[in-house]
Amino acid sequence: MKVQEWLGEDNQLGSDIWNKKYCYEGESFDHWIKRVSGGNDIIARYMKERKFLFGGRILSNRGLEYRGRKITLSNCYVIEPPDDEIESIFDCAKKLARTYSYGGGCGIDISGLSPKGAKINNAAKETTGAVSFMDLYSLVTDLIGQNGRRGALMISIDCSHPDVEDFINIKTNLDKVTKANISVRISDELMKAVKNNDKFRLHYTREATGETIEQYVNAKELFHHIAETNWDYAEPGALFWDRVKNWNLLSNTKEFSFAGVNPCAEEPLPAGGSCLLGSINLAEFVDKPFTENASFNFTGFKECVKACVTGLNEVLDEGMELHPLPEQRESVRDWRQIGLGIMGLGDMLIKLGITYGDEDAVKICDKIGFAMADTAIAQSALLAKEEGTYPKCNTQEIMETPFFLRNTSKPTKELVKKYGLRNSQLLTIAPTGTLSTMLGISGGIEPIFANYYERKTESLHGTDVYYKVYTKIVEQYMKDHKLTDDSDLPDYFVTAMTLDYRQRIEMQAVWQEHIDASISSTVNVTNEFTVEETENLYLYAYEKGLKGITIFRDGCKRTGILTPEEEKEHRGVIAGEGLKRGDIIEINDEVIGKKRKLVTGCGSLHCIAMFDPYTGALLETYLSKGSTGGCNNFMIGLSRMISISARGGIDIYTIIDQLNSTGSCPSYSVRRATKKDTSRGSCCPMAVGNALLDMYNEVQEELKNKESGESHQKVAPKAPKPKAVKNVSQKMICPECGEPLQFEGGCTICKNCGWSKCI
Repeated sequence: MKVQEWLGEDNQLGSDIWNKKYCYEGESFDHWIKRVSGGNDIIARYMKERKFLFGGRILSNRGLEYRGRKITLSNCYVIEPPDDEIESIFDCAKKLARTYSYGGGCGIDISGLSPKGAKINNAAKETTGAVSFMDLYSLVTDLIGQNGRRGALMISIDCSHPDVEDFINIKTNLDKVTKANISVRISDELMKAVKNNDKFRLHYTREATGETIEQYVNAKELFHHIAETNWDYAEPGALFWDRVKNWNLLSNTKEFSFAGVNPCAEEPLPAGGSCLLGSINLAEFVDKPFTENASFNFTGFKECVKACVTGLNEVLDEGMELHPLPEQRESVRDWRQIGLGIMGLGDMLIKLGITYGDEDAVKICDKIGFAMADTAIAQSALLAKEEGTYPKCNTQEIMETPFFLRNTSKPTKELVKKYGLRNSQLLTIAPTGTLSTMLGISGGIEPIFANYYERKTESLHGTDVYYKVYTKIVEQYMKDHKLTDDSDLPDYFVTAMTLDYRQRIEMQAVWQEHIDASISSTVNVTNEFTVEETENLYLYAYEKGLKGITIFRDGCKRTGILTPEEEKEHRGVIAGEGLKRGDIIEINDEVIGKKRKLVTGCGSLHCIAMFDPYTGALLETYLSKGSTGGCNNFMIGLSRMISISARGGIDIYTIIDQLNSTGSCPSYSVRRATKKDTSRGSCCPMAVGNALLDMYNEVQEELKNKESGESHQKVAPKAPKPKAVKNVSQKMICPECGEPLQFEGGCTICKNCGWSKCI
């Protein structure tokens, strides 16, 4: 079989993702299947049938350790939280760096660090606080490369920590902690105080000095602050920590505790714990799809669950010695966590003709979720019969947990009672951003994001032509039913942006009943969604028993999100409107000049830009280094390419998009963290782009004011007023291809080239 047959001949994006991310040095598809399945013929068959895929680290790395590569098969880890001493704080940074170098993402909790102002016995006299070290951990994440990408980091803090307000505010500064997700651990105590409109105690006792720092805050105001900041900046997320601790197979095990969560928050883990992922494609278990007789194949699904639990345990054993740190190998050996999840739920419901979020959808998900949990627990017990239980297993404690009692049938209870369990944690739901995009299905438990996306192409005369690219399940349905217009689709083709948030939460809640780990979850809402609605969403999520939630509001300050119908008038004014293809305009001395001095990782950089005096279009750029700047020849070449692009009819926003896609410079990151004087951006080209945009906006404002003055004097303007433009900062831009990104299931994903923060 060839990869094109597996993914579909028309699925070029999927083939590109497979070739770039998972194929090793040109290996054939059949060789890849054999390598990744580890010789397990049943797993190989499920992979070929598109019914199951391991997580990205396994798909990329399994079998390659024999080639001398330092790799891990786990996607993410939770690092032991730093103790309240300088050595431990920096040891944590060292552990992050080592784990990133193997390809793993990390989570850390900083609740154990002293709050700002606590007394310490060194030259500083008092600490700068827990939040001050977040930039250190973000910087490490930025510096350590992972095959052309950067690591992923989650930082969390307890809601009772005195620095929690500073933690909530940290990312309202768009230049702070840029390489980490952040979440607040919200306790039942806080939620009770919110409901009763009580005060809530923030407190911390420093062991080294015995000093206690405490204050009382209004619980509702603190909760409002979390919701409002998430509404405005898409962070921090909420972790309902008591639910995390109480709804799993280890809730009665006193020697066990969760130390944090992984970057997308679907895996609460102990110190040193790792998440080994795999996902079942529910869409492939629908018999007679798109018909009145469509049904879910429970028998086939259960057989797949059994095989996948076995397959993940095989990978766990193979990867035991591949973890970067001794504490990780010890934790994995003691607790043996695996994370089997799902993807393609949105597609499955469409094939069944059921509306996502409706009562029928909740009911069938309840049945599937129970079948999945019951079967996975039973299979882990059968593996324990053959291989032994995980070392820390206490069968009696497991069998008395509320999660176990809710999710096991009588035969499964008998198996566990007799043999114990091979794994302490079995189920999770990860974002599956890259995997689902490669297969062309919906990710995780999310509904489909949109029925179609708009793409742009240029004719031979440089005119933009927009066309619809239908989501694969929509395209398949329209083809089968001979539809030519998506407006004729049935009502059950709901999307992320049209769904009521209560329905989205109810779907997550029913799955959380059957998932012993957690669920990576982001609720996409429209720009009109209010702060009050955000608070209500969080309250509803808590009441429904979710372990975590965040929202992404279209157009929020952190970055906008790709919408189904992009504005077509998104270009700035351009030089030589109506140029023929290949024409370059000439310029004369009648220009508006602007200048900026930039501070970069290597020193100073001077940027001069020339603009059309009538339209304000960019015409020329000149870059030169200061006495301590970088390579002058490179700067000259970059400025010439910017200039020729501008004079060839490329608008400034497209130019800036390309400059913003150049990645991060280590020297820039170091200077930003140490001297804190760098210009906005993370490398020289990005800083140049920001400067050009700043000067362009300044020129446009000057022309606007001049035009208003001339109109008042009844003098005709020399040129038409430029059209309004959409600020480039209102889009998330793919760092590989420059196309807009979208946010699904707690993860950013590019639908154009397949780039994703999540593997």
